[in-house]
Amino acid sequence: MSRSTVPSGPAAATLDAAEEYVAERVGHALESVFEAVAATRADTAALLARVAAQGRRPVTADLAALRPGLHLRLTRQELVSGVGFVAAPGVLADVPAWLEWWQSDAGGDVRPLLLDLDPRTSAYSDYTHWDWFALPRDSGRRAVAGPYVDYLCSDEYSLTLSAPVEAGGRFLGVAAADVYLRHFEAAALPLLRELPGPARLVNARGRVAASADPAQLAGSLTRGPDFAAVLESGRPAMSDGLRLMPCRGVPLVLVVAGG
Repeated sequence: MSRSTVPSGPAAATLDAAEEYVAERVGHALESVFEAVAATRADTAALLARVAAQGRRPVTADLAALRPGLHLRLTRQELVSGVGFVAAPGVLADVPAWLEWWQSDAGGDVRPLLLDLDPRTSAYSDYTHWDWFALPRDSGRRAVAGPYVDYLCSDEYSLTLSAPVEAGGRFLGVAAADVYLRHFEAAALPLLRELPGPARLVNARGRVAASADPAQLAGSLTRGPDFAAVLESGRPAMSDGLRLMPCRGVPLVLVVAGG
């Protein structure tokens, strides 16, 4: 792992200002999606707490109470293509796994995602190893996963933004929202191209979420720097000749070739 240092000097300060501006704008673009995730998280935690207060385990039918809010977020949040709650294994009494997931189709209609999650027949029955589930579960923080081809929901190249759902100190699953990569790139690439050098956005694991750097395409990995540590510190750093600027409020790092 590379040691990071904070750049200094007038030139660095000038570049910092440009990078801070871009990072702030990227954060603003994704914050509306995280607001949808946060609302879903709050609704789900409150629902599961009410069920627990009744002295019973939740079942899939209980999650129907989330649907009005999920439908509203799909119609009001421009970047959100899918949204819902993904239960941790064993949380629901009637099924081993479940996605209470709703998405918009090409015509703008809201429809449920219907999946076979039977472990005897489905390749998707164990979703706990996917970044959009594992990152918030393991870190206790919200996360950006991808981009990846979302075979589970849409067959589109997508990002998934997620956050842990907890009640009584117990992890119960994740609240999440999908964003088509093409929609995110439409918002992010003009900002990245304002910088003087090649720039890209990466998540906590170094996965490139959007790129104006022809040497690092979206979906590739940037290895070396500890991006999770940069996000945790909230401070710009330099590592392996790369300038790293956390996007305030959202778990992405702006990466620019340094000097």
